[in-house]
Amino acid sequence: MTTTNIGEVAQLANQISAEMARVIEGKSRQIRTAVTVLLAGGHLLIEDVPGVGKTVLAKSLGRSIAGDVKRIQFTPDLLPADVTGVSVFNQSTREFEFKPGGIFANIVLGDEINRASPKTQSALLEAMAERQVSADGKTYHLNRPFMVIATQNPIEMEGTYPLPEAQRDRFMARIRMGYPAAESESKMLMAQATGDQLAKVNAVTTVNALSSATEALTEVYVAPVIADYIVSLVNATRQHTDLRLGASPRASLHLMQVSRVEAVLAGRDYVIPEDVQALAEEVFSHRVLTTVEAQVAGRRPEDIIRGVVSSTPAPTRG
Repeated sequence: MTTTNIGEVAQLANQISAEMARVIEGKSRQIRTAVTVLLAGGHLLIEDVPGVGKTVLAKSLGRSIAGDVKRIQFTPDLLPADVTGVSVFNQSTREFEFKPGGIFANIVLGDEINRASPKTQSALLEAMAERQVSADGKTYHLNRPFMVIATQNPIEMEGTYPLPEAQRDRFMARIRMGYPAAESESKMLMAQATGDQLAKVNAVTTVNALSSATEALTEVYVAPVIADYIVSLVNATRQHTDLRLGASPRASLHLMQVSRVEAVLAGRDYVIPEDVQALAEEVFSHRVLTTVEAQVAGRRPEDIIRGVVSSTPAPTRG
C-alpha cells in the first residue's frame, strides 16, 4: 500500500468518526472501534443496558455513509422471511418473484436482536458469513459493502433469546457503551434541547470509496511472526482454565483484519504487535465462554482476555 492510500483511508476513517462524534459525546473508543470494523468488512455487536446510545451509534454510522441503510426491529413474532425476503406469486406474469427483505442494504441495523426467536436469528447466519441469501433454490448476493450492526440488552432477560455461539462468532467485534461521564451527559442534554441531533450527521463518503478502502487494506503487510502471534493468542484462550470455549479460527481472521486497519490508522502499511493488541478484547470477549467456577468468582471474559494478552509473549523487533 502506498503512502497516499494510507493517508486516504486514515482520512476517511477520521471523517466518519468526526461525524459520529457530533451526536455521541465522550465515546471516542467505541466510535473508533465501529469505524475500524466497518473498514475491516466485519459486523458489530453493541451490547449494554438501555438508554446509553447503542442505537444512536449505529444510526450515526449509517448516516455518515451515502449508501442504503435499513433497520430491522427484532421482535418475538418476526419471521425469517421478514429478514431475508420471500417469493410471492405475480398474477400478471404468472411467476414467482423474490421480494428482498431488510437484510438487503449496505448497513443493516438489527435493533434488540436477542428479542427474536432462534429461528429468525439464524436467518442472519448465511448473510453475515457469505454475503448472500439462499431462497427457493436461488442465491441472491448482498450489497457491497455490507455490515450488520446489532444491539442487545444483556440485563433484561424476560422475552429474550440468547444469541447462539455460531451467531456471536460472526460478529467481528463487540463493544459496550457504558454510562457517559457527567460532563458528556450535560453536553448531550444541551444538544438535544436544540432538536434531533442525528439529522445533523452528514454523509461523508460513498459505498464505492468504502469498497476501495476495504480492498486496499488487503495490501497491508502481515509478517509471519505477527500471524504466529495472533495464533498464539487464540490458542491461549482455548487452553485457559477459566474458559470452557476459546476463540475460533474465524476470530484469528477477524483479529488480523482489524489489526490491518489499526496499522493504517497509525500511518503504517505493516502490522506490529500493538495493532494486534489494540482490539483483541473486543474481538475475543463475546466469543469465549467462561467456566462455572470463573463465573462464581466474578471473572469476566474481558478480564480474562486482558490477562491472555498481557501474558502471551509478543514478537520483538530484531
